[in-house]
Amino acid sequence: MAEPPDPARGVYGISVAAELVSMAPQALRLYETRGLVEPARTDGGTRRYSERDLERLRRIGQLLGAGLNLAGVARVLELEAENEALRAELKGDVDGAGRAAGGRTAAAADGSRRAGGPT
Repeated sequence: MAEPPDPARGVYGISVAAELVSMAPQALRLYETRGLVEPARTDGGTRRYSERDLERLRRIGQLLGAGLNLAGVARVLELEAENEALRAELKGDVDGAGRAAGGRTAAAADGSRRAGGPT
């Protein structure tokens, strides 16, 4: 069975990517210039957009549609990335604490709930 394609691998040229996200190629170039998206480049310098790039472009379109300007879009994307990183860090801390305590953390929390403690 074939492996699923890597969502970070740039495979779409700018024209195809623009069509897939219903934007003009010039808009994709502008977003790259503003640092909102960073497509991969071939050895010859041709842009190659990945599935992740397309998801990001769609998010940019949503934010623009909601009335944000490009500076606002950049800030929202930055905050979303920070939020995602913090959530991953927190999940890692929680998972690590549960393993370090031998799974007692979940049991202790469950016991606390039964005893009328904080939930």
